[in-house]
Amino acid sequence: MQAQRARMSPQNPVAKAIGYMLDGDGRCEAFTRFLNDGRVCLTNNVAERALRGVALDRKAWLFAGFPRGRDRAVFMYSLIVTARMNDVDPQAWLADVLTRLPNTTASRVNKLLPWNWSLSIRREAA
Repeated sequence: MQAQRARMSPQNPVAKAIGYMLDGDGRCEAFTRFLNDGRVCLTNNVAERALRGVALDRKAWLFAGFPRGRDRAVFMYSLIVTARMNDVDPQAWLADVLTRLPNTTASRVNKLLPWNWSLSIRREAA
């Protein structure tokens, strides 16, 4: 890659991108990680789609308050998106977790996380 970079004008946008990747500590390794690990996605489309709701609701977020309201809104939004990413209905999960949390010991909290939670767990507790 260095040879191709040397043949390009330093002002060329592609040369700048190659330089950015090669000059940074660990950037080249991070950029090529998908070649060795099939779980790594080539794009960040999932993250961008998850954040689309934030952009659409931008005006509503102005009224969240500052800073406590903002922090609470971000916290709740991250819980909702995490539940959705784990194929869990956020409303059902939050309703169940919020009712069970006061009676749950610290060692069993991990069972309430979205990736461990299911309706069968909810029925067992009832």
